[in-house]
Amino acid sequence: MNKRTFTASLLIAVSAAWLVASLGPASAQPVPPAGGLLSPPFVATLSNNTPLAFGMDVEDAARALGTPLNYIRGRPGDEIFLAFRNIGGSGLFFQKHRLYLQFRKGRLAGWKGDWGHNWMWQ
Repeated sequence: MNKRTFTASLLIAVSAAWLVASLGPASAQPVPPAGGLLSPPFVATLSNNTPLAFGMDVEDAARALGTPLNYIRGRPGDEIFLAFRNIGGSGLFFQKHRLYLQFRKGRLAGWKGDWGHNWMWQ
């Protein structure tokens, strides 16, 4: 082994030893206090923590989405509604996603997101 290789390997070994010594001993996370977690569960931090559920009526679905529903077509009780959800975007262009909701017998039977083509780039 030549002098240059020996010096490089010695420098790497000393650096690794210094790094391990500076980090100190490993420790586990503290035990959470009795009766609760340290932070709220993931689903509580979502912007839409009241999800859609089959069987909701029109008012419950509008409340869960936080936006008014627009009537598209259908007989009373068997309608299709459209919700425009503003999901943010850049400072110049806001993105509004369309969400179609199908109601049968006055209850939510299904929904479908429509991301379509951006009208601006056609």
